[in-house]
Amino acid sequence: MPPESAASGAETLAAQQDALAAHIRDPERVPPPPGIEERRLKIYRDLFFNNVDSLLAGNFPVLRRIHGDAGWRALIRDFYRDHDCRTPLFTELAREFMRYLDARAGSDAGRDDPPWLRELAHYEWVELALQISEARIEDAPHDPDGDLLAGAPVVSPLAWPLAYAWPVHRIGPEYLPDTPPEAPTLLMLRREPDGNVSFHALTPLVFRLLQRLEEMPDLPGEHQLRALAAEAGAPDTDAFVTEGARMLATLRAEGTLLGTARDDASAA
Repeated sequence: MPPESAASGAETLAAQQDALAAHIRDPERVPPPPGIEERRLKIYRDLFFNNVDSLLAGNFPVLRRIHGDAGWRALIRDFYRDHDCRTPLFTELAREFMRYLDARAGSDAGRDDPPWLRELAHYEWVELALQISEARIEDAPHDPDGDLLAGAPVVSPLAWPLAYAWPVHRIGPEYLPDTPPEAPTLLMLRREPDGNVSFHALTPLVFRLLQRLEEMPDLPGEHQLRALAAEAGAPDTDAFVTEGARMLATLRAEGTLLGTARDDASAA
């Protein structure tokens, strides 16, 4: 076959594939390529859409229940049609849906979306993100028995503090708030040794302590607690540090803290 004919054939095939893909994504507005019977087209349309629908319904079960059958399929149809995914990986599909919701928020399509939609989606997505995270405890050099006041406490890379404006852990078909509460919702997700993800409510002080430990990882625990006492306006700093030491010990016992920092040389 002459090179010109081969190139022409490849271009024709690519054009047909593009036309078929465009029709599958938006069958109501894009006609199918000629020569393919409707029965086969329907198989392709249903197969692709139902796979995406099923995967996202598993990642976002609360959103799925809130929207109901028709509303959910309409939302997924819009995502399927309008969003240009950045990755072909199935494990990243939920993240792509999050990106779509972010873009949708500034468009006419998202005008009637509830104000908590994206936060709830993030709350549902982050469980999967933590489950498949490649972070390892071994990658954070630490002394598990180190003095949490004299040394610098190390937060586990598998413990993620989160703050939301909306009470995302309570939202569901029976509770659809119109206005956010005055105080943010502070939560922590932690991947346990068995691989399961646990959810925990945090007080503002513990959340801020974990923030500080991540922002200033080289600061000893006692310094962190004294600075936190100043932030909180505690009347008795020493008593605050004593109570804070108990909290640090609890956080280590439950796996949120690994111990105290040590360099790679001493860890070897």
